[in-house]
Amino acid sequence: MSVPVALSERDLLALLGLVNGHRGEDPGDGLPLSLLGELMTQVPSDAVSFFGLDSPRRQIWFGQQVPADDDGEDDGAFWSHYWDCQPCCYPDRSGDLRSVLRISDFYSARQWHATGMYADYVRPAGFEHELMVCLPGAPGRTVRLMFLRGPGQDFSERDRALLALLRPHLQEAYAEAELRRRGVPPLTPRQWDLLRLIAAGHTNAQISRRLGVSEGTVRKHLENIYDRLQVSSRTAAVTRAFAWVTPDSPAPN
Repeated sequence: MSVPVALSERDLLALLGLVNGHRGEDPGDGLPLSLLGELMTQVPSDAVSFFGLDSPRRQIWFGQQVPADDDGEDDGAFWSHYWDCQPCCYPDRSGDLRSVLRISDFYSARQWHATGMYADYVRPAGFEHELMVCLPGAPGRTVRLMFLRGPGQDFSERDRALLALLRPHLQEAYAEAELRRRGVPPLTPRQWDLLRLIAAGHTNAQISRRLGVSEGTVRKHLENIYDRLQVSSRTAAVTRAFAWVTPDSPAPN
């Protein structure tokens, strides 16, 4: 749903600043609000919303918006039209969580204005255009980042390309925030690889052959893992690290 587009050096430098910036603030249930605010400067919008959606249960289990929406939203209207709104349910129906989507990918302006979602939910909030990127969640769940604009110019292919480049970094930022919320310090990809092998019952010698490193290196990785997780055994490390992911899930960071 996209076409090739060139990004400027200025765009790339701005993205680098976003993903490399240190943020000491509490991300709450989602992402640091400062990050969401800075994203609005790179993808110009009137508001940005980050929320977790459980479509089978018709639940939004967390939500953030910049600027804050003090009036709240009509979740009943949202869910009553959800499965009839093509861009809303597209991730559920297709399984495609990688595409960056605009309303105009699915509807003309006239078609969009004729939908119940627009009439009962979007228009009362004062918005016209949306740009959405999804992050994977548990089965049946997605985490969605949505940029919103009022009447006027739609989001551009440049905006779409920026979000496509940022998506893996946003996924990493959210995964790290999830670890902090659950009291699990972030681990390196190699440390996650090693823990998965431990969870599968491999010895240090077997792990060293699998990873192509010495047994001494495996022991050093284990020492660092124990230190980060504040544990003293292989079993405790596996139990704590996989408290919220399964051993065969993608590495959280």
